[in-house]
Formats: sequence, structure tokens, C-alpha cells
Amino acid sequence: MELLNQHASIRKFEDRAVDPKILESIVYSGSRASTTGNMQLYSVVATQDKENRQRLAPLHFNQKVALEAPVLLTFVADFNRFSKWCTQNSAEPGYSNFHSFFSAAIDALLVAQNACIAAENYGLGICYLGTTTYNAKEIIDVLKLPKLTFPVTTVAIGYPAEKPELTDRIPLKGILHNETYHDFNEAEIDELYAYKENLESMKQFVLENGKETLAQVFTDIRYKKSDNEFFSAKMLQTIKEQGFSF
Repeated sequence: MELLNQHASIRKFEDRAVDPKILESIVYSGSRASTTGNMQLYSVVATQDKENRQRLAPLHFNQKVALEAPVLLTFVADFNRFSKWCTQNSAEPGYSNFHSFFSAAIDALLVAQNACIAAENYGLGICYLGTTTYNAKEIIDVLKLPKLTFPVTTVAIGYPAEKPELTDRIPLKGILHNETYHDFNEAEIDELYAYKENLESMKQFVLENGKETLAQVFTDIRYKKSDNEFFSAKMLQTIKEQGFSF
């Protein structure tokens, strides 16, 4: 529990390879995650070769961590393997649909979180890359992913070369709902985000971006509506191209 509560994303790594046995152990720990019907609808692609990491880095918007981490683990929603098993055993798979895609995506994310915990237990650092779904089509090409698969997240792993402070979190009362969802009034919203908004780093963030509020930095700079709509359309098209209908 203490390890989980001390998690911080690592973006600077030592120039040091991860032992293959440790990497296998991390992925095995990931595979112990609960999954839909125990079908294990996921695969994990480990990218360690520098040239291959250089090919992936632009697809993660050239974040330094994507190139400098010794290992990139791409977690893939995978109905390809299970469907082939069904077909080879006189069973007709019916998994080329959105519900099946979503089930496989959940499986892959559960496995990813288990793997992250295992990596930190070995003294490694991790950084979740939220960019995978933005350029899923191109990542599919680089990793040669077949139909009925889709990359849902990537985790950079390596030995930490920094020890960052813990990042802020909203209070638990903004997360935990008892019995039914408690919607928030304006005063409660102000209270939940007050700590984040009053951090000096966040105030500087607002100033640097020429905005009036921190919320505007998110809506106007970091995660714009136009960008969200563009990448949503691209992602949905790629899901279709990978054989999932909806």
C-alpha cells in the first residue's frame, strides 16, 4: 500500500538496460490481472531496440521519455489470438464488434496497471504515455499489429534518474461516492480544485499560457475541443479498420 501511495511518474532514466528476466517477471505479474471471462484479451509488445524506439517516439509527440526510457511496453487489446483459437476448435467467434473491443481494452489496461506496480516493486520507474490512442493507426503499422487488435496504452520503464515530488490529487470526497453518485454544486467544485489551482507551479502555468484560469489552460491549450474531435474521428476509423464494427 505504501508503495502505491508513493507513486510518481519518472521521465528521466539511467542509461541502463532492464534485465530480460525482470521484464518477463513484470509482464507475468501483469498477466495475473483479472480479465473478462479469463479470456486474456491482450498482448504486450516490448520495444527495447533504440531504432525501433526512435520510430515510435514521434508517434508519442516526441516526448523525451519515449526515446530515452530503455523499455517501452505497448499494451494491446487483442481478440486476434482468442478468435483464432475459437476457429481452430470448430467454434464461430463473434468478436468483431464494439463491445468486444471495449472488453479487450479493459483487459489490457488492467494488465498495464499490474505491470506498473510490479515494475515499481523491482525499483524501476514508470511513465504512462497517454498518447498511444492519438496515433494508434501509425503504432499499428510500426508494431505490425494484425486485425482485431488495438494499442490502448504505452508505459515507459527504466531505472529512475530522478526522484520527483508527488503530484497533486483532488480530495477523496471528490472521488468516492457512497451508494449513488453525488453530483457537485459550484461551491464543492471550487473546494475540490482549490489546492491544485493555488499551487505556485499551476499559477505559473496559467501565466505562461496567457490564460485567466487553470481550467482554460486545459480547454484552450492542452486538450482543445478541435483536437479531441480530430483524434476521436481518427481513433474510431482505426478501430473499424482493425475489424471492430459499431
